[in-house]
This record gives sequence, C-alpha cells and structure tokens, in this order.
Amino acid sequence: MGTSRTFEELVAEADAVSVAGWDFSWLAGRATEERPSWGYQRAMSERLARASAALDVQTGGGEVLAEAAQLPPAMVATESWPPNVAKATALLHPLGAVVVADEDEPPLPFADGAFDLVTSRHPVTVWWEEIARVLRPGGTYFSQQVGPASVFELVEYFLGPQPENVRRARHPEDARRDAEAAGLEVVDLRAESLRTEFLDIGAVVYFLRKVIWMVPGFTVDGYRERLRELDGLIRREGAFVAHTTRFLIEARKPARSA
Repeated sequence: MGTSRTFEELVAEADAVSVAGWDFSWLAGRATEERPSWGYQRAMSERLARASAALDVQTGGGEVLAEAAQLPPAMVATESWPPNVAKATALLHPLGAVVVADEDEPPLPFADGAFDLVTSRHPVTVWWEEIARVLRPGGTYFSQQVGPASVFELVEYFLGPQPENVRRARHPEDARRDAEAAGLEVVDLRAESLRTEFLDIGAVVYFLRKVIWMVPGFTVDGYRERLRELDGLIRREGAFVAHTTRFLIEARKPARSA
C-alpha cells in the first residue's frame, strides 16, 4: 500500500505509468479483486486443447490466450487497438497464433463455419450473428464478460448516481436473449458479484486511465479535488470497496440435422 506516500506522489506516479495492454500487474499490492469461481482461464484452456480451429475475439495484448497450455492447430486472435495488436502479435506469434487487426465491427474477416471454438474474455461488444456465422455447426462460443453496474461504487463516486438503464446494461439475461436470437443454444450462464478493493489513490488513477469507459474522459487534472477526497477516505478506512460483476456464457451452434 502507498499510504506512507503523499497524495501528489501517488497520483503523479499512476498518471505517468504506461497503461498499454491488458496486464494489471502494476496493481499488485495496491488493489485486490476476487476471482469468479468458474476459473475462466482453466476452462478456456481445456476447450482450446480439444479444438481444431479457434478464434479469440478482442484478445487485448494476448495475455490471457498466451496462458493456455495448448493451442489448437489453427489459432487466430483479433484486436482493434494498434498498440495491443503489436503486443499480441509479439506474444502470440511464437506460440503459433495469428493476430488479425480488426475494427470490432461486423463482419468478422473469416468465412462461414471457420471455427469450432470462439472465445472472448471481457469483450466490449458481442456481435452475436457474426459469432454464429463463423462457428461451424456444433461449435461453441465461450466467454467471460463484464456484468451490469460493475465497479459502480467507483463510477458513481465520480459521476454521481447513474440511471437504471445504465446500471442494468450488460445484463447476462440480455446476452442469453441475443445469443438465442442469433440461433445459438445457451448451455451455461452464471453470474457473480466480486469484492474489489483499491488500497491507495494511485490504484484508482491507474484503473480509470486503463479502463477508459468507466469514467469517460477521466484525467487527473479534471478530477483532482475529488481524487484528493477519495485519498482521504482510503487513508481513514484502509481501502475503497467496490464490487466487480462478471458472468460466464457458453453457447452452442446447433449441429445440422441429418
């Protein structure tokens, strides 16, 4: 924890550090987050080991995919943000995976039925009809996603109370509805709320700089006084507590009838 350091020191450090990629290791010792009980990394790895051709959508810097014990013979990942495309390519190419720069807008740059497995961890958007199109009959989509009102204690600290339609966005039942509308069969859907603690104000700054949609347009200068108040709260109480929401969805494309 950084409570022996001044507010200005913590904020300046967190405002200067790189937030490229999707690696949160900088937060070690400065923030904690419970992990979902289903173990997405392990479960994804098990499915990749059984696949012959797989696609990881919105792979970020490729960090999650790179941890898989075994990749299928044909492994492709897509990513839209150029710094992440470069990072994912450097990380995944030696493992035999091809990284495709894609704008995350339909259509996916692949043929119908190209993959027997599509995975995605924390996608920003899910184009369900495209997922269904690139899956072969009998293929599976497997994804861990951010649920509704995730870390909203922090969001609302800076932005104030959010309307119900904003708080309910990304609800797992909406994902079920959209998957089924695209012709997929949802075979597993689970959701959990997970305790998250920010142990110093630097962790808050880093998080909001990295996860840019939480407080759109966030800058240290724009929120300096609010950050200073939050720093005082953390020093008094030891942490700022929020709750991350996650859900797991697995959907299958029906096999063609004989």
